[in-house]
Amino acid sequence: FVPLTKTFEMSLSRQCICPMIVTRGSDQMPLNANYNNRSDRTIIANYGRMIVEIAQVVPDGMVVFFPSYRYMEEVVASWANGKVLEQITKNKLLFIETQDVVETTLALENFKRACDCGRGAVFFSVARGKVAEGIDFDKHYGRAVVIIGIPFQYTLSKILRARLEYMKEKYQIEEGDFLTFDAMRQSSQCMGRVIRSKTDYGLMVLADQRYARADKRTKLPSWIRQYIQDQHCNLSTDMAVTAAKEFLAKMTRQETFADQVGTILLSVDDIQGDGVSMAPEPKTLKDEAAKGGARKAGK
Repeated sequence: FVPLTKTFEMSLSRQCICPMIVTRGSDQMPLNANYNNRSDRTIIANYGRMIVEIAQVVPDGMVVFFPSYRYMEEVVASWANGKVLEQITKNKLLFIETQDVVETTLALENFKRACDCGRGAVFFSVARGKVAEGIDFDKHYGRAVVIIGIPFQYTLSKILRARLEYMKEKYQIEEGDFLTFDAMRQSSQCMGRVIRSKTDYGLMVLADQRYARADKRTKLPSWIRQYIQDQHCNLSTDMAVTAAKEFLAKMTRQETFADQVGTILLSVDDIQGDGVSMAPEPKTLKDEAAKGGARKAGK
């Protein structure tokens, strides 16, 4: 199954995104939030420690996406008992998306207020929820996005089953191939929430060892793949935190005007012409007067 897609590369004057794949915790235990491991307390605890450590180094706003509401509720309950939430709130305020539109809207407003006043905040959301579908975390509202697990669709849905059977029968598209492609597309949409303009920058953390596999990573769009460095494809939590510090330190350096010209800013040649051929000389009032005099002499 090779989907027909068209992805345009981003015009950037510097590498303002830092995608990384975290495959294991600081204790070197693998991070894998598949259905069979979702209740594993060791994995949940490692995810909690990862969020705490990243929240300590990332300024302003940070967004964490879970694969489903049910899993988010289970993880948050476990973190509350283990005092992970208490450790998170030492560095940032915490807000959680719910299935109630009014509650989620209020949480988003307070999240942005916390970022505006310099307190910083973390927003827990669901990859296929309302926030992931249409809310932008631009500027300081989204300096990091963390995706826990892979957001596969609910495979027992009757509508999805009918769609999968149709694609298998009509186009010979295997069930696993389509579900993987769809999940990677959803992950990409979540990561794109933090890059909304040429001045934005942010971390993109894919927290699951399955993202390191070729069948998953190759289905990410090229604008993400082109910035995934080889050394960032198999990180532990402590290695990811070190890489995050280095990236954020680079982003604090002021970018010069000259560095931006020709990449995210148009040059004079780009404005006056096509950048290759000579731009026409601008007409002056004197030229126009001379041209008018020549017409009268001809008559």
